Amino acid sequence: MTPHINAKKEDIAKTVIMPGDPLRAKYIAETFLDPGFKQVNSVRNMFMFTGTYKGRPITIAGSGMGCPSIGIYSYELFKFYDVDRIIRIGSAGSYKKDLNLYEVVLASEAFGDSTAFRQLVLNKDEQIAHPSSKLNEEIISIANKLGHNLTIGRVHSSDVFYSSVPLDKRIASTDSLCVEMESYALFTNAEVTGKEAACLLTISDNLITHEETTAEERQTAFTKMMGIALELAK
Repeated sequence: MTPHINAKKEDIAKTVIMPGDPLRAKYIAETFLDPGFKQVNSVRNMFMFTGTYKGRPITIAGSGMGCPSIGIYSYELFKFYDVDRIIRIGSAGSYKKDLNLYEVVLASEAFGDSTAFRQLVLNKDEQIAHPSSKLNEEIISIANKLGHNLTIGRVHSSDVFYSSVPLDKRIASTDSLCVEMESYALFTNAEVTGKEAACLLTISDNLITHEETTAEERQTAFTKMMGIALELAK
């Protein structure tokens, strides 16, 4: 147990799928896991579920929003629960006119708003954090087998949802496909613990065209991304 997770060590699988929304974690468990899965964490209503997918063990765990929140949960899972790999699945806002709603992005790197998280965790003054190349290759292979297209590239991992910086300046300065708020911390924690991490994102809104999905759709409709991640269970 940790201050934020009350699961027993043996109740967490070696592979964890991590949506930001704990209700999305609940939906994934109830919809896709084999019968017999169980809830293993409820502290702060950050629901976590462990079971099997096609007979292979997997944990689905909410992370909350932002680098500080996923930073806590991913570190505790890597460090104290011996998790080998965490795959973040989340929503993102598109920075490209032709990167449309429901398209799936695989992060090749995360661009942080500052270097603070990596400085504090790794003592590295770097604005870029990288996922596991091996895990990304596995995700690409699974997506190809399932017939799902992936857009691969840099994502902007922002610390601020309501920014005063004009959108065009954010797009130009980050040179990213889309914006989310967690992958920079996740990749950094994987690096400091010697583990693996990846980030799959579904476009929930387009900041150029102003198209957007509903809150309900963000919770339940991103099935391509979920299906790819679940195949990583082993």
